[in-house]
Amino acid sequence: MPYYALTYITAENFVERRMPYREQHLLLAQQYHDNQILLAGGSMQPAIESLLIFHCENEDVVKSFMRQDPYVQNGLVKAWYIREWNIVIGDKFIKKEK
Repeated sequence: MPYYALTYITAENFVERRMPYREQHLLLAQQYHDNQILLAGGSMQPAIESLLIFHCENEDVVKSFMRQDPYVQNGLVKAWYIREWNIVIGDKFIKKEK
């Protein structure tokens, strides 16, 4: 199963503006973390981007997450891109498929 990196480029004043939507966003991310998101987080000072690593069947899973994400729905993400991710080092921390 492939890996995908979802990068969000966040809007100005993201940290302040996200507060009304943060709980919903984290709940959604936790639901996907149970099966598809391996890691997720944002850059610090400046908080201008976020990175989420998915392990899923295809890019449609990532797009489904984005469509539901209140940060996207409420204009807190000004740009995004999805790239298939190739793990070169660090796979010992990832559960192996059987």
